[in-house]
Amino acid sequence: MALVPYDDRDGWIWWDGRMVPWRDAKLHVLSHGLHYASAVFEGERAYSGHIFKLRAHTERLINSGRLLGFEIPWTAEQIDAACKETLARNGLTDAYVRPIAWRGPEEMGVAAKATKIHMAVAAWEWGAYFGVEQRMKGVRLAIAEWRRPDPRTAPTASKAAGLYMIGTLSKHAAMDQGCDDALMLDWKGDVAESTGANIFFAIDGALHTPTPVCFLDGITRRTVMGLARARQIAVVERTIAPEEMGKASEVFLAGTAAEVTPVRQIGDLTFTPGRITETLMKDYDALVRMTPEEVERRGA
Repeated sequence: MALVPYDDRDGWIWWDGRMVPWRDAKLHVLSHGLHYASAVFEGERAYSGHIFKLRAHTERLINSGRLLGFEIPWTAEQIDAACKETLARNGLTDAYVRPIAWRGPEEMGVAAKATKIHMAVAAWEWGAYFGVEQRMKGVRLAIAEWRRPDPRTAPTASKAAGLYMIGTLSKHAAMDQGCDDALMLDWKGDVAESTGANIFFAIDGALHTPTPVCFLDGITRRTVMGLARARQIAVVERTIAPEEMGKASEVFLAGTAAEVTPVRQIGDLTFTPGRITETLMKDYDALVRMTPEEVERRGA
């Protein structure tokens, strides 16, 4: 199937407060965000016309901008409304939603205090991140050579564009090895996450996940932890050494794009998706299709 380039599609994109035709949503080549990665973004999914955990995503977007030293000139309420308007204007109910904010072309160089902050929101149909078949049988992860950085060297709590460069490099290397994605270690050599999702290990009936000291404490991550606790599954956040992965009976990824996806191989280790993974997949799939009011009532 031929890929449709993202700059040549029908539809509408919210851009600095107004809707513009999809193909007209262009920025100048000398925009600061392109040259210096001074951009932050969110990945959101809509199910049955509702964007799951929209306010949590919006608040993280705003905070990510602040961690990069800029204030997004729209309120959380306005950003929420822009996301909903974009979804509706494109006639979508089940879709991926991408808000992004960046420094513009008003100044070039490392210093960027004179730049204006721009924002856009796009939405498009996007199915299972790894494909339906792979999601059901489990994905294969290579071990990445690149590592998540020490939080003293980068704003690792932000969803900043520049932090994904090593993710792209690692995923490409994994694909060249015939794998679906890569497991990334942190700067100390402990388990961190995949290139774009958090990771969980089922060990002796409990769910273990790395403490997010140098990567995002994902919204899906927190949701899955809540679902596990509702099922009386113990959740343990801790430092996980690579050699401990062999103790796990099940492994899965959790993220907005990946949703809950079983892992069947990491390097030379193999795993079989089982009861815990299947239960949390079903619980998550049911939760995201509830209305925001129902989700709030559940406290999930």
